[in-house]
Amino acid sequence: MSADDVIESILRDYDTITVVGASANPAKAANEVPAYMKRRGWRIIPVNPHADEIVGERVYRQLADIPEQVGLVDVFRPADDAVEVARQAVAAGATALWLQLGIRSAEARDIAESAGLRYVEDRCLIIEQRRTGIVAGGTR
Repeated sequence: MSADDVIESILRDYDTITVVGASANPAKAANEVPAYMKRRGWRIIPVNPHADEIVGERVYRQLADIPEQVGLVDVFRPADDAVEVARQAVAAGATALWLQLGIRSAEARDIAESAGLRYVEDRCLIIEQRRTGIVAGGTR
């Protein structure tokens, strides 16, 4: 399956995005991207140890604190942190891991793919949503 096929399947199949490293600062991509995806119909679950609310949603301190099944985990953390996020995503039962634009990690990829997770790195959700035209619920 090509990277574009994986991206399109993720955008079609998930209606909730868990955002690790979400930011309360509207000037940061880690706030702009979840806010944009929320406006396009996706439910956002922010993860940040220093905030209580981001894009109008309750924030969880870590993936393990989320009281429901985690599916897609979108990562706004430095590449060095992506390995630990990948481990936590696998432990939380996630089924897809997406590292945002500028974030690459061979080790995170190995962890995710070994556990059967769909994996995307160095891609922006906004750019890919615009390119594909897919909105929450899998429609174009």
